[in-house]
Amino acid sequence: LLTNDTYGRFSLPVMSGISDALVDKGVSVFLCNVEDDKRLGQLHVDAMLDKRVDGIIATGKRIDRHLPVDLANLRIPVIYAFTQPDPGAIAFVSDDAGGARLAVEHFWRLGRRRIAHVTGPASFAVVHARAQAYRDVLTEKDLPVMEPLLGSWSEAWGHEAVKELFDGKLSKSGGEKPDAVFCGNDQIARGVIDALRERGLGVPDDVGVVGFDNWQIVAEATRPPLTSVDMNLAALGREAGLTLLSLVGGEPAEPGIRKLPCRLVVRQSCGRLPDG
Repeated sequence: LLTNDTYGRFSLPVMSGISDALVDKGVSVFLCNVEDDKRLGQLHVDAMLDKRVDGIIATGKRIDRHLPVDLANLRIPVIYAFTQPDPGAIAFVSDDAGGARLAVEHFWRLGRRRIAHVTGPASFAVVHARAQAYRDVLTEKDLPVMEPLLGSWSEAWGHEAVKELFDGKLSKSGGEKPDAVFCGNDQIARGVIDALRERGLGVPDDVGVVGFDNWQIVAEATRPPLTSVDMNLAALGREAGLTLLSLVGGEPAEPGIRKLPCRLVVRQSCGRLPDG
């Protein structure tokens, strides 16, 4: 198992799922941290080949960046999980657009009609995938589309974004203020909730909030507890592990990127379905 994110909150559940799948079948897992060092990555790959490992799974910090190592044309099977694959390889990623749809459609079912989107930096592919899904759902439901606010993956940005939403151009031009905010991660959502509280706005009574990642240490400690999209990363890792086992066993597998569904974990921050 090769990674550049040994202690990351995304990699840990992926690695846990991989390990569960393989250890259940009596297969040992060797973990190598390649960091962002191409030379170190190649050393690890050469060492793994010398040890005659049966296969390699590569995972990383994000789905739109390739690990700093060449895994093409090896004599053993290679699977990518939550990192950018080589062309024609087998890869598992979360369906970010589908996850965003879950959040926005949930708001719509709750009766929210002015839904804003506050998210991370434009340099992340997932930011654009989720933002497009947000626009698509609002267009399908004939609701107003507010231009997504892009910033950093931080509570501070969530706090600042509320000021943009309630005091910025939208407010000054007479536009209606949001009654819901879909956030690109749970840290942003926590900042949004704190900023709304400071304005005397109740969550979820006045404004509903949904996050992304379902980082439990944040989501469950938020007040009120945060509804969030879970990327099912442990299940993703398990699928990657099982697929590697199939390849090692000589069973063919179709190359390509498999997008695995997310799920919405509903807590108290978005409100309840309207009566009737």
